[in-house]
Amino acid sequence: IDYRSKSPRNSSIEKLLGTKKIPDRSSKLWERVDYTYLASGVPGTVYGLLEAHKNFGVLSLEQIMKPVIEQAEKGIVVSSDLNYVIDVTPQLRSDNESYSIFFDNGEPLKEFSIMKRPDLANTFKEISKNGAKGFYEGVIADKIVEAMENNNGLITHDDLKNYKAFFRMPIAINYKGHKVYTAGPPSGGGITLLTALAILNNIDIKKYKSDSTKAYHYLAEALRRGHNNRSHFVGDPEYFDVPVTELLSLERIKELINSIDSNKASSIEEVAAFKPRKESKDTTHYSIIDKFGNAVSNTYTLGLSFGSGVTIPGTGILMNSQMNNFAYRYGKKGDISRGASPGNRFEPGKKPMSTMAPTIIFDENNELFLITGSPGGSDIPAAILRVITGVIDFDLDIGEATMLPRIHKDWPYVGLEHERAVSRDIVRRLKSMGHKTEYENTIGSTQSIHIINGTNNGFADLRRPNAGVSVQAN
Repeated sequence: IDYRSKSPRNSSIEKLLGTKKIPDRSSKLWERVDYTYLASGVPGTVYGLLEAHKNFGVLSLEQIMKPVIEQAEKGIVVSSDLNYVIDVTPQLRSDNESYSIFFDNGEPLKEFSIMKRPDLANTFKEISKNGAKGFYEGVIADKIVEAMENNNGLITHDDLKNYKAFFRMPIAINYKGHKVYTAGPPSGGGITLLTALAILNNIDIKKYKSDSTKAYHYLAEALRRGHNNRSHFVGDPEYFDVPVTELLSLERIKELINSIDSNKASSIEEVAAFKPRKESKDTTHYSIIDKFGNAVSNTYTLGLSFGSGVTIPGTGILMNSQMNNFAYRYGKKGDISRGASPGNRFEPGKKPMSTMAPTIIFDENNELFLITGSPGGSDIPAAILRVITGVIDFDLDIGEATMLPRIHKDWPYVGLEHERAVSRDIVRRLKSMGHKTEYENTIGSTQSIHIINGTNNGFADLRRPNAGVSVQAN
């Protein structure tokens, strides 16, 4: 279900950035699409989750919403991690409503204190009673639009009322006997992940150790080509004819494989950009399986940590910062980056590209095998790729595969990011192969369920605090 947020219909580059000419990336004008009311696309999360419930749910909406409403009313215990991220998120201090929620006497909510959200509980009650109309029309919509009008925002009643999510076919490949399904456009993460897997289909990385220099080298080179494949011709399929078949074709994959040197890191120029014929690291992912074997892999995001930092007064709704994900430099000569992507060029009413890649895999017998996904912006495909290859190529259990040290290599950037757990010897060898290594604290945070002989084995990545595996008792 594609429920990506979309740009307001009356938006324009001049309204968003305050200038007709695209400013230099160092300009303060870009903060307008990061931290203000202008930063938010029309929200899609409520619509998307309700679409899932309408089509596949068993319990009533009132039953589902009851514990959610109770949690908002009774509050949650503030963890050390929540206390920390509130403190280091400057946009929360800039918005009066957010400041009143997340700060007490000028200080971030203290660890072990209780954070209650009565306004959010009231919003949930409207959704519980009225479904999607309880959010996109009525009193909640009125408050959103009023706040937008009072703060130079662009979202209107028409934008909210006309928002729609779409059921889209997943994109897929066969990886060493396993059918891998993931999200297609407007996400570019699925293209990145499947491109990397298609390349590794032709490389026997199993003959190397999972934590070896060669394994890291091939993962890096496959990822770099995956990111190249999403950089120019992936965007909202309602606005751009994304050449998915061509991007994942045998011809294209062969072209990418042929540029890989087993002993040397490739340069930016050596990875040929696709020529058609005439992502913040703060995201949420969860994986679910029920007693009937129905599976969910869901990734969604506000963009930056705490999104734009804007909370709509009287609703508890924290708004996203998705308007910074468009390619505003489209058409700029000499710019080969994603910022100039034709597929992701800014247009009113359009959904921006993301790197999300929720994934479900079936084994050789068409039995459900693995449910996984990750937050992490452009790191998402790297995290998922490491888990998939860990389980399939190196025969590891889901815990071992999750905790393998990770690397990330993008395109057209030169750096190879690695976690601290990658040994110094391997980092030194990767440097000798021409990789420009850079230390990264963590890469992604996968949430996975591995099904073995009918038993569901869940593992929550330890890289980020407060994730966990939960089994419903009733």
